[in-house]
Amino acid sequence: MLQQPAFGRRLRKLRQARGLSQTALAGDGMSTGYLSRLESGARQPTDRAVAYLAGQLGLEAADFEEPAGGSLAHALTLVASTGSDAAMETLREALAAEGHETPVLRWQALWQLAQQRRVQGDHIGERDYLEELVRLGDAVGLVALRVRGLTRLARCLRSLGEINAALDAAMTAHHLAREDDLEVEDRAAVLLALVSVEAEAGRMPDARAHTDELVELVAGRSDALWAEAMWTAAAVRLRQGDHTAAQGYLEEALEKFGSGEDLLLWLRLRLAAGRLHLQKLPPDPEAAERCVMAAEPALAFVDTLSLRQELTALKADLAFLTARYDDARVLLGELAEVEPRMTYRDRVRLDILRHQLRIRSGDDSGVQGLRALAEQAQSDANIDLAAEIWRILAESLAQSAVERGSAASGVSASGV
Repeated sequence: MLQQPAFGRRLRKLRQARGLSQTALAGDGMSTGYLSRLESGARQPTDRAVAYLAGQLGLEAADFEEPAGGSLAHALTLVASTGSDAAMETLREALAAEGHETPVLRWQALWQLAQQRRVQGDHIGERDYLEELVRLGDAVGLVALRVRGLTRLARCLRSLGEINAALDAAMTAHHLAREDDLEVEDRAAVLLALVSVEAEAGRMPDARAHTDELVELVAGRSDALWAEAMWTAAAVRLRQGDHTAAQGYLEEALEKFGSGEDLLLWLRLRLAAGRLHLQKLPPDPEAAERCVMAAEPALAFVDTLSLRQELTALKADLAFLTARYDDARVLLGELAEVEPRMTYRDRVRLDILRHQLRIRSGDDSGVQGLRALAEQAQSDANIDLAAEIWRILAESLAQSAVERGSAASGVSASGV
């Protein structure tokens, strides 16, 4: 049975969420004075009154009950104070039950739930929350909320390999942020997303120009925003073939950004540095191994499936580069046994490595596999990734030709 004063508080919240006055809600079937006493808790509601008010509000009588986990505001407070999985589940349930809550409060809940999915590597689930968040931000009409939603959506879509849609979201967010002259944090976050998408799309001149704008914007800082900017600048320089500048940006971030600021970002910076050492010319596997050794202990404190997979993938690449092909196959086998919680690009990297190993073992299907990956990346407008795959294919074919030539020379010499 509905009890006071909880019923009155709930009734007032539902009425105000719909923008109704007491007179409008009371209508012809109830006096305004009686409604006022219900909301204040002075009168216990009858079944008839509850049924009438539910009809006026377009609800069921059960909607006057508070959600089991409390209000949406209470659930958000739990998430802010504990951040536990249980608190996130309470928030999810409260959001589903509290459709009447103010748009800004619902926006905050969607933001937290999307963030949880991102950390877990569940980018499809993250996108579902973010698309609703963007729609809600448009309805609220606050530019800052629109920009933040579009920025996060752009990063999510990039992780899923949906480059054209990601570019549209990032460019819209960038235009809004500049037009409304938002705070540095919002403008920098937009640039982080825009640069990463432009780089994936092969628009390197634009990515470089926006990177320079980003670095200038965060100059003098040493926080997480600055560290991400340095990481992004390193990624752009790496794709332009400037490995020295890329390493300089990352080393500065590794030196100045402490684990106490954001352990998750600190860990990912080390994984990024490890991958850079494998990609630069010539590769430096010893430096990459040091990054792996520094990152691995930190997983005990921020271990997620996505981070664990990212580290395992880096180990597999390191094993391949150092000619430990059996080790690389074992690590790829471990990754194949679990649901992937990786970005589109990282999943493609695993497929690249699988095909490289096939080519090493004399299996021509590896060549066809790399060609198919490159063509698919081009079809998805992921031009930078497509170029990388074509390069790897050419290098693999050249290496195989050299090894076949060496083997043939050996046979000929032994026959003589």
